[in-house]
Parts: sequence; structure tokens; C-alpha cells
Amino acid sequence: MTTTTKGLALEFSLSSYVYELPTERIARRPCAERSASRLLVLDRNPEGEGDAQAEDRRFADLPEILSRRFPRGGLLVANNSRVFPARIFGRRKSGGRVELLLLTPLPLLEVREGEGGQDGQNRWQSAEAEGLVRTAKRMKQGEAAEFDAPLRVVLLERGDYGRCRLRLEWQGELAEILEDIGHMPLPPYLEREDDQADRERYQTTYAAAHKAGSVAAPTAGLHFTPQVRAELAAKGFGWAEVTLYVGYGTFSPVRETDIRAHEMHAEHVEVPEQTARAIREAKASGLPVICVGTTSARSLEGMHKALGTVSAFAGDTRIYITPGYKFQVVDALLTNFHLPESSLLIMVSALAGREKIMAAYAVALDLEYRFFSYGDAMLIV
Repeated sequence: MTTTTKGLALEFSLSSYVYELPTERIARRPCAERSASRLLVLDRNPEGEGDAQAEDRRFADLPEILSRRFPRGGLLVANNSRVFPARIFGRRKSGGRVELLLLTPLPLLEVREGEGGQDGQNRWQSAEAEGLVRTAKRMKQGEAAEFDAPLRVVLLERGDYGRCRLRLEWQGELAEILEDIGHMPLPPYLEREDDQADRERYQTTYAAAHKAGSVAAPTAGLHFTPQVRAELAAKGFGWAEVTLYVGYGTFSPVRETDIRAHEMHAEHVEVPEQTARAIREAKASGLPVICVGTTSARSLEGMHKALGTVSAFAGDTRIYITPGYKFQVVDALLTNFHLPESSLLIMVSALAGREKIMAAYAVALDLEYRFFSYGDAMLIV
């Protein structure tokens, strides 16, 4: 079917990705049990003529839902990155308070050894990183902040939108220091401080300890439990993992009236050969690749854009998926409900169609679904 000029204008107009969300529908806390979240199933291609169909279910029903839709099974691909306590509070030499959100994933830091004891524990180490710095009075270049740990941070250069280039200097293990003094970087729209419960719940059950580097959770994965995964495996669904270190840019709204003019933020992606092989085998067998979250989808489509095929990949991606994009790897998507005017809402609209997505969001609002990171989920098949 040919899209009209008017239709194209709607697809690429930022105002087409706005919806009214009552503040009480933002999930401030997670569901008591992970798999007890609700799940809106959006069938893009129902049998016969008519619009997409949305079905109200529970996340615990996912194995049954997928096996009904894909009786031969399929492959789920999930993001195993770990959220680290990247928000830390320190002080300037003057005594003023400093708040720092570290943006560079820990595994990507280029660490330099400095002076110190021979045991390695007292040796100072350093690395350059990116971060957001907040102070009452503007910090100067070269100024340092101290923390309640063997850690100091020197401001090297200011960039756009509050981002700064920093030099971290520490003794011991940086990951342990951040675990001790850091706070979980909850999304701004939650409008609350993190607590001990967030250490466990703002994290997937399969997050890898050596992949600590995300400043936001791959939220579609928050609903999974070992039991749900076991039931999926029993029904013939494989499991593979990628790593995408979710950056702060995931919360940045699209500001351009024509969404095509938006400049996408870069995120580091790792697709291991084991995962690439599982995807190739699924495709060769005619089985669907079902991405757990937009970060997994971005990883796979970014890999394909970079290489032109399905293969192992490690590097940054700036892929920006808008309506008209032809998905090369992803066949179905499990995702949460996204912010208005966000690149993620635009991405899911590219997969299912803008009108179908906005209609499904309207259904979710009517059914009193909970929205955003700690909210309910949607399955697009």
C-alpha cells in the first residue's frame, strides 16, 4: 500500500508522537513480583482484514502466548548489561556539594597505573571518563572533587548539555568503591531518591557482573524470572544475549519538529559470536528472533547496519530507527511503554506502525496500565 504525502508528514512529525499521560500512571515502584506485571499483546497482522489487535494478559503468560503464536519456537535475545551505582556525591575544596553521574561504562575505562604501594591496593589508578556534574557554583577546569572513599574526580573540559570530560583517580577497585558510596541512577521522572530495594529491582535477574556499565536498566528484561525462562525453554524457545551499555541519552527527548533531523546518541554494543550464530541458525530454520527490549533490538539492527550481515560485533552504534526502516534481524519485540516524543516510541512505531502503536497506548491507558521503567510491558508480534 502506498503511503500518501500527508501520511509521510504525520509519520515524521514530532507532534504525532505525543500522548497525554496522567502522572499517577507513571510506575514509581516496581510490581511486587516481577512476572506479575501486565502484558499488552499487540498482533500487527491478525488473521483476516482489520486493525491490529491488542490483548490484555499477564507477563507470567508469556511462554504460553509465544508458543501459541510461534508453535515451532524461536530465539529470545536479551541485553545482559548491568546498571551500576553511577550517581555519587562529594565535595569541593571549598566545602561545596558535588553531584556526579558517571556515564562511561566501567569495562570501557582505559585505566592507567600510578604511584603507590607494591601490593596493588594502595596504588593510585586513573582513567578519563564522561559524566554529568552538578554544583551550586560552576566548577572550574582543573578543579577536583573529593569523595568519602579513596576517589577524586578532576574536571577536564565542559561539553554540550552538561556533559563533562573528567579524570577519575582512585585506589583499590573502582567498582567496589562505587558499590560502597554510589546510588542507583533512577530515571528523573520517578521523582524520588533510590533505596536499597532498587539495588535488586532496577536490575535484570540475568545482568552479568562483568558488564556493569549502564546508567539505565534495559527495562523490558525486569519482568523475567528464572521460572519464566525455564517455561520458555521447555516450549522450545532459545535464549541468547548481547550487551548494550544503556546511556543517559535514552532519556533525551527528540527536539526536532521533523524527527529525521534528530541526532542519535552513541551506545557501545557487543554481539558475541555465540549469539550471532544462534541468530543465523534461527533465521535459517524459519524461527523468529524476539528481542527483549529496544536495547537488544538496537544492538542487532546496529550490528547489521555496521556489517551488512549477522556476525560478531563490538563497537558504538548511533542507529536511529524511524518509520520506513526495514528491520533486518528483529521479528518480534518485547518492550515497556515509552515516553512521549522519545526515540524509543519512534522505534516501536517503525516496527508496528505509528497508528497501531498509538492506538495500543490508548488501550493501555484505558486499562490503567503502569508506564515507563518500572511499569508494565507490551509484546509486539
